[in-house]
Amino acid sequence: MIRVKDPKASIAFYTDVVGMEVISELHFNDDKFSLYFLGFDHSDGKDTKEVKQDGRRRREGVHFSVPALKDERLISSKGVLELSHNHGTESDPEFKGYANGNQEPGRGFGHIAISVDDIQAACDRFERLGVRFQKKLTDGKMKNIAFILDPDGYWIEIVPKSFS
Repeated sequence: MIRVKDPKASIAFYTDVVGMEVISELHFNDDKFSLYFLGFDHSDGKDTKEVKQDGRRRREGVHFSVPALKDERLISSKGVLELSHNHGTESDPEFKGYANGNQEPGRGFGHIAISVDDIQAACDRFERLGVRFQKKLTDGKMKNIAFILDPDGYWIEIVPKSFS
């Protein structure tokens, strides 16, 4: 789980830029936080938009409990990213953001990683979209990986599906 300041910006980044889909959303208005679960579509196109939306509709109003986690797409995904949003941070001018784990204070968490079929094509696309890079393919000694930054400054390592 990573904490995000603005869920709209983060969800747009992870869906439009990274290519993930929102699998599930859980809103705890009394406790003033929301959870968003994202993953990649591994159905080979079998799940239609309607099937995915139907799954989301069935979860509306569900409290965070074992039944909420029984969503087939959530528990069968090959990797799920959980975004946690504390309500109000997106509009609080005093909010400084969260530690990304790669600098003080809060050093510890490093990054998440995603694999891509063609790392050069993926990095070219990220460049065209204006994504911030922590490390480009041409930087440093490791020329087969890159790091991009999400809206909250978390590092995302981009690796090829196969290191040859």
